[in-house]
Amino acid sequence: MGSTVLSLRIDGELLDRLRQHAAKRGMSVQDYVVRTLIRDDFDERFKVAVEETEKFYGDVRGSVTPPLDSPLDSRRSVTPPIT
Repeated sequence: MGSTVLSLRIDGELLDRLRQHAAKRGMSVQDYVVRTLIRDDFDERFKVAVEETEKFYGDVRGSVTPPLDSPLDSRRSVTPPIT
């Protein structure tokens, strides 16, 4: 995937805050802004995927946790015993 130049006109105070956030992470302002946009895009796509899954399977957030002896209990380890 290639890259394209995007010019933005932003407020000076916002640019100062972006510089501070980027500096805390040891990043350039450009890298910080790009990573922030990528994260926001991922979050939005993930939210849509969850909503589509809920439409297909139904909302399971109100479901009951399986009992401890259930094979569906995710709190149990699935590591095989060491022999």
